Amino acid sequence: MTQATERLRRYLDDELEECRNEDVERRLDELSTLEAALGTAQVDTELDVLSALSNETRYTLVRVLVAAQDELCVCELNAVVDVTESGLSHALSKLVDAGLVDGRKDGRWKKYRATNRAVALVTVLDGSVADE
Repeated sequence: MTQATERLRRYLDDELEECRNEDVERRLDELSTLEAALGTAQVDTELDVLSALSNETRYTLVRVLVAAQDELCVCELNAVVDVTESGLSHALSKLVDAGLVDGRKDGRWKKYRATNRAVALVTVLDGSVADE
């Protein structure tokens, strides 16, 4: 029996006041069903989004684009973050790949806007992090 299963057995014994092998097996099946419901693809996609936001430059870009509620030119975004053009391009590419921003060519200019996903995430973060 693995250490995790033994610990689960002790927990169920405390909760049920008596734990049988069937109780442990039933709970392991329930937990396995919960894990399977997540789906590997869903977890991977969510981790890509969180990874994209885990960098100060990328997070700042998303916050600015959400606040702007409109498209901003890459030259405007470059004025907001202190990175090289190459660094900015890489950051925006990662945000596009994560589905947080959309970009389009407008003549010789490249413009970006926040996606609904970015707006939703920023809204959730605004509501969950309060000044104390």
